[in-house]
Amino acid sequence: MSHAAPIDPRSYPGHTPRVALVTGGAGFIGSNLVHHLLATHPELTVVVYDAFTYAGNPANLAGLDAKYGKRFALVKADICDRAAVDQALGDFKADTLIHLAAESHVDRSIDGPDVFVRTNVMGTFTLLAGARKVWGDRQDVRFHHVSTDEVYGSLGDTGLFTETTSYDPSSPYSASKAASDHLVRAWQRTYGLPVSLSNCSNNYGPYHFPEKLVPLMIMNALDGKPLPVYGKGLNVRDWLYVVDHARAIDLIVRKGPPGCTYNVGGFNEWTNIAIVKLVCEVLEEQRPSGRAGGYQSLITYVKDRPGHDLRYAIDATKLERELGWKPAETFETGIRKTVRWYLDNQPWVRAIQQGNYRGERLGLAK
Repeated sequence: MSHAAPIDPRSYPGHTPRVALVTGGAGFIGSNLVHHLLATHPELTVVVYDAFTYAGNPANLAGLDAKYGKRFALVKADICDRAAVDQALGDFKADTLIHLAAESHVDRSIDGPDVFVRTNVMGTFTLLAGARKVWGDRQDVRFHHVSTDEVYGSLGDTGLFTETTSYDPSSPYSASKAASDHLVRAWQRTYGLPVSLSNCSNNYGPYHFPEKLVPLMIMNALDGKPLPVYGKGLNVRDWLYVVDHARAIDLIVRKGPPGCTYNVGGFNEWTNIAIVKLVCEVLEEQRPSGRAGGYQSLITYVKDRPGHDLRYAIDATKLERELGWKPAETFETGIRKTVRWYLDNQPWVRAIQQGNYRGERLGLAK
């Protein structure tokens, strides 16, 4: 089946999920999405499909079965397991697959790219093949693929990534995500599978595994440990509060026409060092350190990582113009909510710290 001309969102009647299979639903973005979907759509059943690797945390989903009963289900399986994928789609009669499962840390990909190719490329292929087999030629279904702005490469001091920006990935991680994006589009163009894609900027917020910048700074600061900043801290990212991202995914799945792609950004460009200093300021307000110089005295500059893109910045105006989405949080308001969440959820934090993770830079060969 060849691909048809793009559909105007204004004339698209929409897709109404009844059963959504969320891969990677125990991870950071995935669990926030699952909480949002269950709380917002009382007619929807959500099935989390997760292999529970290091970043898939059962605690992120605590209480959902008791709160939502049969509307919530959990499948522990690998997205590369074709039989498990087919069974989950068929047994639960899923009409929507939202694909977030991925290896996602750039540093890890530099040291061990093989697992990124396996999960992000072969895993996406396995899901696409399973969806095509189980759904056949149905058009009342949706395969939504969540990707990253890192597929576009690095920007200079000006300009923004748009949905038509050429792909130019810099790391094994971003290259594996770019490959998976191309597979998803090919399955629509070749086989007619109803797909949509979103490319997001850096997320932050509750349930974030602490290898990433914001939660690592919060947790290290509270423990009086050094706050490692790459290079001079001048790399720029656009930051998106994870609940705003969940709202965007939900909207794209329901209102975005098959074949659509939307960039999702927070309109929040910050250098890494400015972020770390803001986190320190907010922490000082909410839990004073008692240190001379405050938490900022813990900032330590460390060797930059290889191929570290200078700047990412997302142009999310298409999503606003066509579907009416805007982020509800600024970076300042979102950081305050995030710091408060970590302070209020210390058992969640300590459980991670008691595992194999010790707040170190992960993935770079020694």
